[in-house]
Amino acid sequence: MTDMFCYQCQETMKNQGCTRRGMCGKVADVANLQDLLIYLLKGISFWGSRGRNMGVEHPETDLFVAKALFATITNANFDEERFVELIKEAIERRDALHVDAQARCNELHKSNCSGSGPDWAAWHPENYEMDTLLTKAVTVGITHDPNEDPDLRSLRQLIVIGLKGMAAYTDHAYLVGGRDSSILGFMQEALDATTQDLNVNQLLDWVQKTGEFGVKAMALLDKSNTERYGNPEPTNVNIGVRPGPGILVSGHDLPDLEELLQQTEGTGVNVYTHGEMLPTNAYPELKKYPHLVGNYGGSWWHQGEEFGSFNGPILMTTNCIIPLKDSYRERIFTTGMTGYPGVPHIADRPEGGHKDFSAVIEMAKTLPGPDELETGTLPIGYAHATVLSVADKVIEAVKSGAIKRFVVMGGCDGRHKERQYFTDVALALPKDTVILTAGCAKYRYNKLSLGEIGGIPRVLDAGQCNDSYSLVVIAQALAEAFGCSVNELPLSFDIAWYEQKAVIVLLALLSLGVKKIRLGPTLPAFLSPNVAATIVQAYDLMPTQEAEADVAAMMAGA
Repeated sequence: MTDMFCYQCQETMKNQGCTRRGMCGKVADVANLQDLLIYLLKGISFWGSRGRNMGVEHPETDLFVAKALFATITNANFDEERFVELIKEAIERRDALHVDAQARCNELHKSNCSGSGPDWAAWHPENYEMDTLLTKAVTVGITHDPNEDPDLRSLRQLIVIGLKGMAAYTDHAYLVGGRDSSILGFMQEALDATTQDLNVNQLLDWVQKTGEFGVKAMALLDKSNTERYGNPEPTNVNIGVRPGPGILVSGHDLPDLEELLQQTEGTGVNVYTHGEMLPTNAYPELKKYPHLVGNYGGSWWHQGEEFGSFNGPILMTTNCIIPLKDSYRERIFTTGMTGYPGVPHIADRPEGGHKDFSAVIEMAKTLPGPDELETGTLPIGYAHATVLSVADKVIEAVKSGAIKRFVVMGGCDGRHKERQYFTDVALALPKDTVILTAGCAKYRYNKLSLGEIGGIPRVLDAGQCNDSYSLVVIAQALAEAFGCSVNELPLSFDIAWYEQKAVIVLLALLSLGVKKIRLGPTLPAFLSPNVAATIVQAYDLMPTQEAEADVAAMMAGA
């Protein structure tokens, strides 16, 4: 008997699955409510996919599916009450779609217009009490059917987990103003596909499609961010502190940071970034605020200590929140799809309006400034526009032999001691190699003194995990310049993964035909042995090994 089952992150128990409490800190009730929410999202997708084929469109519900999926990713939302509300909204939206789809079916005089559909498309609770919802939830989780073929389950979960990462990136894009209804529509088509009686090859096709739409989602976010905030510029970011009170912003969402900067102008309150918000310091429309004074600390899993020493309020804009410590429990706020029990939540912005961060700002004014953790600067802002603007120099450096190899080391950071591997790789790479990075995995090596090659930093930081798209753009441009495929470039991929955003990045790379990707520190637990073997064989996917051996193999082109 288990209280829950979750294996969507790299740190899942024994690389098999968390069954009592998540390694992330997620309690069983939250995990089970998340399972029920996904079950109901499949119900929305049942009616949404069929209704869309008849011209029935519910755009707000389409976006709701993405937001709700986002809420279930690792370290995003630990709040039971928020999931009860999402479950209630999912049922209301599903039923509205059902009514409209059935009415349209009748208008078109189609057969089989009656019927409630499968359970996930029709189930209603007697009430929304916790016990009622949990009683249902334990019957619809990942392992609820002991007779399900493990390879089919693995592929279905791979699709769902990839969709969670895609949903997060799509929600980020929509907040900045990006729009692509085809991505939202695909999420429902793919969720619906996971409920159908498909074979391994058919599900592998859906995995491929999920990667293809992952590329679209990352491209949409890149376009949306750069159109609103400009292309990131090479920037040396301060990692020390300034006198005066401060607010620390963590997560991923740029509009939250922008509105906080606007609302803190002239108040004497400094704003610092943390974790995945580091790259925002390179956007022209954000770095123009003089009270955006730099980055504080490192990657997400250090927040237990770093948040305590910051002294001021902390704003969590998206995932990467971890169980709180008393040293900052009374100073943290959540917003967006992020939530934590007992933590004040900043409400969504009204249509055409802004979020109200006054409670955060007023608290900051009453508290001392942060304790200094370190001093110096970090070079950032090397997204595709910057790198391609000096492509001629890069190409010449490759032709002359000054640059022997590029190594993509994007992805996630995490707590496992095995992640020292990525630091060791960075140190072991020859001085004529360049590291292309995106995501919080960079904190394993971005503060090392690795030097430059002809004025080009040996660590080119493209930005957040979603900015792995930038690395793809750079690779494709170099391949075009050299008249070869990406796989023929002096380019290796050594990817760290932790959660579902990294999974969609991996699927995106695989969908583009990128081969010989090293993935670590472990292969995902949700890949059954047969599915793992299939993907390894089809894409030459490799688990990471010893750092020195992997560096030698990469330098040899293997």
